[in-house]
Amino acid sequence: MGIFGRKDTDETVTAVATVSPELAALTGDYSIDPAHSTLGFVARHAMVTNVKGKFNDFTGSLHLDGTDPSKSSATIDVTMDSIDTGSADRDGHLKTADFFKTDEFPTMTFRTTSAEALGGDDYRITGDLTILGVTKPLSIDLEFNGAAKDPFGNERVGFEGKAEILRSAWGLTWNAALETGGVLVSDKIKLNFDISAIKNA
Repeated sequence: MGIFGRKDTDETVTAVATVSPELAALTGDYSIDPAHSTLGFVARHAMVTNVKGKFNDFTGSLHLDGTDPSKSSATIDVTMDSIDTGSADRDGHLKTADFFKTDEFPTMTFRTTSAEALGGDDYRITGDLTILGVTKPLSIDLEFNGAAKDPFGNERVGFEGKAEILRSAWGLTWNAALETGGVLVSDKIKLNFDISAIKNA
């Protein structure tokens, strides 16, 4: 059962009426726990393999509404200098003017504009993703992984998410041609998220 309640097939029954007390109790404000969350990405390299990376420094908040998903929201702020692909040379290149220009644009942000339940544990949030000062819409499909109280008394919720973007839409156009055809870095980037968030006191 999803955080926002199961979608009932009887159209005469409203979504509010079918929400369980347990799900409604999850309503509130949460802070993303970066120590137990991952903001990752995957890019195709040289047309033959995938390079995975992540950002190590970020903050974020969630507002969850257990009775009406459209009232839920999220914000994320990412420090671009924290990019980590497992290669110091590659990370250094990504921080330069060829890519993220981190001296000029130190932060990437996401702000939701809408949220919806898709049924079961599946949800979709749409918002504004800003990179290099360019803001474009982005939709993220999310799966609710559950809620629990940890040994320290924190009330946690967890989500997994995924999305795809064309980096060129945000002005990330650097590339190099391959002798065998194709390019060094794919335009399509896969985004993946594992989010653990703690309910604010």
